[in-house]
Amino acid sequence: MDQTQTDTQAQTHPSDAVPPKVDLRRVRSNPDFWYPVAWSKELKPGKTIGTRYAGQPIALVRPEEGSVFALEDRCAHRQVPLSKGKVTGHAVQCCYHGWAYGRSGRCIDVPYLGKGKLPNGVRTYPCREQDGLIFIFPGDPDKADTTPLAPRLARVGDPAYKTRSFGQEVGCHYSFMHENLMDMNHQFMHMKQMGQMRPRFLGQKREAGLVEARYSFARTSGKQPLGEALIFGERRDASEKFQHRDVMTIRTEYPYQTLRIQTGDEDPVMDLWIVYTPQDEAEHTHRTFGLLSVKRPKIPGVLELAWPFLVAFTERIFAEDREIVELEQKAWRELGGDHNVEVFPVINALRGLLAECGVPPAPAKNA
Repeated sequence: MDQTQTDTQAQTHPSDAVPPKVDLRRVRSNPDFWYPVAWSKELKPGKTIGTRYAGQPIALVRPEEGSVFALEDRCAHRQVPLSKGKVTGHAVQCCYHGWAYGRSGRCIDVPYLGKGKLPNGVRTYPCREQDGLIFIFPGDPDKADTTPLAPRLARVGDPAYKTRSFGQEVGCHYSFMHENLMDMNHQFMHMKQMGQMRPRFLGQKREAGLVEARYSFARTSGKQPLGEALIFGERRDASEKFQHRDVMTIRTEYPYQTLRIQTGDEDPVMDLWIVYTPQDEAEHTHRTFGLLSVKRPKIPGVLELAWPFLVAFTERIFAEDREIVELEQKAWRELGGDHNVEVFPVINALRGLLAECGVPPAPAKNA
């Protein structure tokens, strides 16, 4: 790997970034953050859907009027999913006996009981909707109002950019995804899609709750794929003038990740925001929620016409990443733990961050 000698690189010696002593794949995500659990378009007015966070079943409810709210997806009566129920006014009725719950989680009606005899309700989750995503706060609800979420995700709503949403369920611990995106040396795997690229590591930043890596690239062989040309707004070859011209900045600002590509002080040509919401209790599967914004070229309408090609290109890249991280998870299961031998300092720094910010595994019980 061709690495420039910069002041920031001097901070990346392996002794300065000790990997966590715990098995990172057993570290649980920290619930005291906002996590997306559905796309806004999935939940129609007057409907409810079931989602999950780390094994917790969650019902999202959208009244005909008013904001979305989130409840434990189990009726207090027989634990039937409330997401199978009916939205009536500003409440959801269980499909079994018609018990009704409002946004506070309190049971507000049992059709065959008097108002003075209402039972306890169900857990409610702080909930907000932003940039086409529905977020819940699965941790301490008292921390929700003081825990920030970026005011704008990627470049959603910016007319200078076109944004696509993407993501699906992936069978691996979220830490594999953070490592995959942060370590651009894995472009070796994408040679079929992108041609042969040589990354240059420009340095890293490590702060409380944050790890950032910067790269530039040079094409050494193969043609530029159409999807990449659409992102940069021009055709590029392997000539010297295109070598290491742009800077890619990847940041894990727990629990979210961002990736931006820009030239000098110009606006980014690409801006990605992504997060990995755990699904099962062990957190060895997750649902990816990503927003990818691409800057519009000077010629109007070109990006719209070419958009299907860019979508197909990014889907192929994501498919390769998905396959490899699921193979990593499979190896972890077969070996009974994390046997990774990590030599790249910024990834060791990232592993330390994820272990530091997450919830450590419970101590093993004595036999």
